[in-house]
Amino acid sequence: MSNTDVKEQMDALVRELNQHTYNYYVLAMPTIGDYEFDQKLAELGRLEKEYPEFMDPDSPTQKVGGDITKTFQTVQHRWPMLSLGNTYSEQDLRDFDERIKKAIGVGFEYVCELKFDGLSISLTYENGKLLRAVTRGDGTKGDDVTTNVKTINNIPHRLKSTEIPENFEIRGEIFMHRAAFDRLNREREELGEIPYANPRNFAAGTVKMQDSKEVAKRPLDCFLYGLNTERSPFKTHWESLQQLKTWGFNICNHNRLASGIDDVLDFIHHWENERFKLSYDIDGIVIKVNNYSQQQELGFTAKFPRWAISYKYKAQEVETILERVTYQVGRTGAVTPVANLKPVLLAGTTVKRATLHNANEIERLDLHIGDSVFVEKGGEIIPKIINVNLDKRNAGAAKVVYPDHCPECGTALTRKEGEAVHYCPNDEGCPPQIVGKIQHFISRRAMNIDGLGNETIETFYQKGLIRHIPDLYTLHEKASELISLDRFGERSIDNMLQGIERSKQMPFEKVLFGLGIRYVGETVAKKLAYGIKNIDRLIKADFETLNSIEEIGQRIAESIIEYFRKPEHLTQVAKLKAYGLQFDVSENEIALQSDRLTGKTFVISGVFEDHSREELKDIIESNGGKILSGISAKLDYLLAGDNMGPSKLEKANKLNIPLISADDLFKMLK
Repeated sequence: MSNTDVKEQMDALVRELNQHTYNYYVLAMPTIGDYEFDQKLAELGRLEKEYPEFMDPDSPTQKVGGDITKTFQTVQHRWPMLSLGNTYSEQDLRDFDERIKKAIGVGFEYVCELKFDGLSISLTYENGKLLRAVTRGDGTKGDDVTTNVKTINNIPHRLKSTEIPENFEIRGEIFMHRAAFDRLNREREELGEIPYANPRNFAAGTVKMQDSKEVAKRPLDCFLYGLNTERSPFKTHWESLQQLKTWGFNICNHNRLASGIDDVLDFIHHWENERFKLSYDIDGIVIKVNNYSQQQELGFTAKFPRWAISYKYKAQEVETILERVTYQVGRTGAVTPVANLKPVLLAGTTVKRATLHNANEIERLDLHIGDSVFVEKGGEIIPKIINVNLDKRNAGAAKVVYPDHCPECGTALTRKEGEAVHYCPNDEGCPPQIVGKIQHFISRRAMNIDGLGNETIETFYQKGLIRHIPDLYTLHEKASELISLDRFGERSIDNMLQGIERSKQMPFEKVLFGLGIRYVGETVAKKLAYGIKNIDRLIKADFETLNSIEEIGQRIAESIIEYFRKPEHLTQVAKLKAYGLQFDVSENEIALQSDRLTGKTFVISGVFEDHSREELKDIIESNGGKILSGISAKLDYLLAGDNMGPSKLEKANKLNIPLISADDLFKMLK
């Protein structure tokens, strides 16, 4: 390829990968599989290594992290990161406007910006290159988190524009989109971990992690909104925002240039309801005098700039009655208290329940049955009780006491040191845990069994048709009982049984994930499968063996060992093996994860005895190879099966293109 072609290919890969990242993290609607994404990322990395002169400073290959930061260095801010005075009152804003008029007259404008609910950050650039990223800290000094911040996709490492100051600082807010937050919290709950309270806490905790490789896995985003230089090239804040976009910075598109306080209030009223349609959280509006000379004339107090203020929206809050507290037992045995409330309208929806998180939260609130409680939507997402109206407490009201035994099966609850959540250890005898495990096993990300859903599993368990995961593979023996159930016709039963039978071909990593071992998610299951190779070795593996596998830490290793100590689990594995499920990694599967075919092109033609053409296409692409639409001089191999078209064979021979069989392909992958 010519240099122009290479540059175009690299630019196209950067655009495509950045779009996939946005689809995955922001929209929570991925349009590409993880493996395919990784292959494209690897291809881009290979091209960047070969043609470094064409590398985009914002390439997704530069956002993968990997450095460990044991301690964060404290850095003095060149310009103090002051807080803003804030108010919940429109009259305060009018008073603020009057003070500005008295100081500088009437010839001024405001810039209105959304107030993001995240973590403030200061980025220093020198000669167009990101030099340092520092948290707000105490306003005069903060923590150097450069290594972690460099993993954030839309923070440029090097600016393309040449018309920039030699040295400048830009400030912004690091945050997490709600869809990404919800997805990550669901994954934490599946692993038996405590979900985060809100996106802001998740983002703040992520920025201060020690391993930047782990930070890179967390979907952080960042809006920039303020430029600091020794001599600004701009006369107004609005002008600087427009120019910062052209430099490559991510600037929010919802800012407004306002001609007066009425225009400001109109902006505030608009976003009071519209904010709920955003993909991220805001908690107010920031108002700034636009002209930099006027800002300088207005100056600062000891704490705040006199030329800016923030208006904060009141959290939508209602008062209602706590009728009772119930306890949900999840798949992992975590026991979560839930407040059952007298129905009340909050933020446009009727709220009947609110999370109480754990025993510590019940104790903190000092809840009693019948209490009048204040409820708000935490982070505008999950209803939560924030306080109790003690003036309305009934004399003799019963105190809410967190149970010491499982509300479902009566087993004594346990709580590990350092954890806030209580667990029921009776995982093979507690009904909601059993049902949850089976539902997890059939799920799309695990065994992906067509024709089965969560409600069906509930019904089968209640009717005694299944008691544990292996019982799914005996349902074909109970066809007469199944057809007698409501909503089950012959066709739906047949589809379900076919789906169960097909699941026997799911690879070992999916079976392992489907077992529901605590802390063993999809990624960990894959690492274990390819690191250990089969279930028998996994059952016998000691702590050192497990701990030596990438990403398998102490907690995961101990959980795996504890799982296989239980005779019930060993019995279930034995039954699943007898029913024909995959508990080994085959040679073909091992071949499915490599870059051995990178740079090689293939055309598939003909019929193959053991594989469909689609399967062979997946194998080639998942090992870095590329499928071409036709035979040309660019082709490396023609993968030839039976009954191949004579014209393709003739053309391949003319061009001296090697013909290979499916067996030859797998030899190349070994």
